[in-house]
Amino acid sequence: MVEEPSWLFHFMTSVPVGSPPQPPSRGEGGEATASGVLLSVAYDGRRFSGFALQREQRTVAGELWGALRAIDPSIAEVRGASRTDTGVHARDQRVAFDPSRDYPLSAWLQGTAKHLPEEIAIRAAWVVPRGFAPRFHSKAKTYRYVLLADEARDPFLVGRAWRVAELASPEALGRMQAEAKLAVGTHDFAAFRNAADQRQNTVRTIFELSVGPSPEHPRVLHVDVRGGGFLYNMVRILVGTLVDVARGRLEPGAIERALLSKDRRDAGITAPPDGLYLERYEIEGVDV
Repeated sequence: MVEEPSWLFHFMTSVPVGSPPQPPSRGEGGEATASGVLLSVAYDGRRFSGFALQREQRTVAGELWGALRAIDPSIAEVRGASRTDTGVHARDQRVAFDPSRDYPLSAWLQGTAKHLPEEIAIRAAWVVPRGFAPRFHSKAKTYRYVLLADEARDPFLVGRAWRVAELASPEALGRMQAEAKLAVGTHDFAAFRNAADQRQNTVRTIFELSVGPSPEHPRVLHVDVRGGGFLYNMVRILVGTLVDVARGRLEPGAIERALLSKDRRDAGITAPPDGLYLERYEIEGVDV
């Protein structure tokens, strides 16, 4: 059994929602020393201009911050783990903040629900050190991209999957699965980033990349990518490359060629945001 750090404890369903907040503890200088809080947040990204706060735009962080401040107006910021784009969804975005006092975790899990729009839900909460920034404690991130391999539109998946009719054959799936193996490992993914990403270090490690049908829906394909970190639009360009190989727009081996050339023109298109989900965010000391 792995021993968890002493600063961490998990939400317990037995904590009553109506429990009163504890008075803030004080340091020697009189400053508040309440613990920080880490949340797991799920959202449907279709109606948001991404996660991060933006002036005069409806964002996930803006809605979440407003709901938290309805309980504790002193909360100065929310610190997200990943800046998902417009239209991108999440099942496990991690968000940290610093309340003025140690409220029961149920205050954040259930108490904020009436202040949040229906597209956002807080799924879990943990106590963390004050000032905790989840993006600096990442172990791995898993993204899922959802593809609809069907000529007919599915109204229940509009905005939640990318429909590509050419993927309906077993041969197309086989080509995607073979191509996906070429991306696993540590490589320079310079060819798999948006031009807006100007970071000097473009070496990243992909632990797993799998393609397979959904067990619930035979026409739905899941592309699951788990890695230590990603460049801007890296997952969407990888998915676009897999799809372009599957439907014959690129020759097999395109991922390997693009890794060697580091030229964006050797990779496939950028898949639309609709089918992308931040599936899981693993944090040191929390996800053991």
